[in-house]
Amino acid sequence: MIVSVAPLDEFAMAAARERQAQLAKPPGSLGRLEELSIQLAGITGKVHNKIEKKHLLVFAADNGVVEEGVSSAPQSVTLMQTINLTRHKTGASTLCKHFGCEITVCDVGVKADIKEPKVLNKKIAYGTQNIVKGPAMTRAQAEQAVLIGYELAKATDADVIGIGEMGIGNTTTSSAVLSVLLDADVDAVTGRGGGITDQSFLKKKQVIKDAIAINNPNKNDVIDILAKVGGFDIAAMCGAFLGCAEKRCPVVIDGFISAVAALCAYKLCPNSVQYFIPSHASYEIGYKLAMDAMNLQPMFLLGMRLGEGSGCPLAFEILEAACAIINDMATFDQAGIDDGYLDEIREGDKFTVEGAK
Repeated sequence: MIVSVAPLDEFAMAAARERQAQLAKPPGSLGRLEELSIQLAGITGKVHNKIEKKHLLVFAADNGVVEEGVSSAPQSVTLMQTINLTRHKTGASTLCKHFGCEITVCDVGVKADIKEPKVLNKKIAYGTQNIVKGPAMTRAQAEQAVLIGYELAKATDADVIGIGEMGIGNTTTSSAVLSVLLDADVDAVTGRGGGITDQSFLKKKQVIKDAIAINNPNKNDVIDILAKVGGFDIAAMCGAFLGCAEKRCPVVIDGFISAVAALCAYKLCPNSVQYFIPSHASYEIGYKLAMDAMNLQPMFLLGMRLGEGSGCPLAFEILEAACAIINDMATFDQAGIDDGYLDEIREGDKFTVEGAK
């Protein structure tokens, strides 16, 4: 699969900056909302954008590594929550219902047959293999998972797409992938996930270390890393990020697992990161390392660590606010205000920007 992602439209971004400079407010006073409106202009090629169709894609899969006791929840939770996501009974899907977001739940590797017709069946296998006993999956399966996510994102008609997951044990696989991608110490990237005892936490970190040593993934080959210590969900999410970027659709990163998948997409196609918009700062310690590696900053800090895509509906609302400002706020002329009083501030901002170059 060859992915071609164009850079952002610089002309549209310049026009959006000019529009922001004309709005009746001190320069930069709306901070991130201004930045987001400019990024959206670069993505779409239009200064004035609307966020009306919002869609969350959730990829569900089980992980063989749960055999090692790395999670407090039983593996059966993956099946039940995959179904509950379609019924608006989970955290993420409740928020989607509240804010009017569409949700698609895609089974790429749940360890059960799912009879719920609302779950999209793209099952590759009944869960991955235990990564301390060998590779999680074959390279062909990893490529298949990436392609599934890519094609689903490409086929999703929306103004913005969020990427989430469901799978017991996937903070373990995500930490393993992140450790290899960044050549970082396992202890520096591994958190407690859904919550485990001190003893289980120590075991979780040792399991990840053992899995990396046993499988010896190539840190310069994203597909090899995903195949050896990753999961079907992470691989599919990676593909979804690439699909969104290729079709010039803004795509929201959820929490830790989503951030690791986004980092995989970035490593495969560096231009794709320009289309990524982080939602909340995950409670997981590896999250910041993933963000720093992509030079991204989350939009809000709420102590969230649920996953599922729960940060995405909240981020969609902030994006709507960014669009409302650039679309509907009055300019100085429209507001009948002489903006000459800001000339000194603007000159100071200009000096600061030029001095930083």
